[in-house]
Amino acid sequence: MGHGANTPDSSAAAPHTRLTPQNAPQVATMLQALSTPSRLLILARLREGPCAATELATAVGMEQSACSHQLRLLRNLGLVTGTRQGRSVVYTLHDNHVAALLDQALYHVEHLRLGLIGAPTELSTNHLDEASGTTRLGSP
Repeated sequence: MGHGANTPDSSAAAPHTRLTPQNAPQVATMLQALSTPSRLLILARLREGPCAATELATAVGMEQSACSHQLRLLRNLGLVTGTRQGRSVVYTLHDNHVAALLDQALYHVEHLRLGLIGAPTELSTNHLDEASGTTRLGSP
């Protein structure tokens, strides 16, 4: 089961975590997994709540085999979890972080579409730590 992906405060600010040479490949792999529209549609549907794999394929307009392949990839990356219930597997978002990623991506796309230029927020501001040469999210 997921870790409360549908709680109201899923957009809480991320902790101040540094992007390092050690974790950058994992972050890049996770973001690359989000670069496919079909995977985003799957995650968006799961943002609404748990869904059986067969229903999920129908909801996002995919063949069952293609949807299962994408779910396997998303599960291996820790973005979704699956729980067997009888003959089906019911999927959920892994946790609130996945929901927040979707929310932020949608917000950013809408922000750009509207041509809005806003002051950087603590969540979206990156800072270079000159001593270590790493990028850190959040305030200095």
